Amino acid sequence: MPDSPAPTRTRPADAALNTGLGRLLLFVYGVFALSASARALVQIATHFSEARLAYLLSAVAGLVYISATVGLAVGGERGRLIALVSCSIELLGVLIVGTLSVADAVAFPDDTVWSHYGSGYGYVPLVLPFIGLWWIWRHRPQS
Repeated sequence: MPDSPAPTRTRPADAALNTGLGRLLLFVYGVFALSASARALVQIATHFSEARLAYLLSAVAGLVYISATVGLAVGGERGRLIALVSCSIELLGVLIVGTLSVADAVAFPDDTVWSHYGSGYGYVPLVLPFIGLWWIWRHRPQS
């Protein structure tokens, strides 16, 4: 009988992405998806001409939070990829928009979720993508 390789520990493809802390992340992303999207819709519908860039960025943030929520909820390989891309875009968005809103306040006459690094939301938008990316990395399938 030939020697068989030693069994390796593996995690299933959906490796508890939406359990434990993942459930809390899913909840927070869901709240941000709802709040950022609703805020953007109201801003665009009521006074879009006052701060077009800020309101469009709020809409983009809402879409990013929606996709991160979906990715975390779905799990598996596809959900993990969606969540990974969404959290990466979120991190870049909050860093870029945060920096631009501090450097050029005239371009941002009204706040977005990511303005001033999420200060209007207790800096949660700045911290959340780091936690999300760490969670996704920590629960990746092992071979």
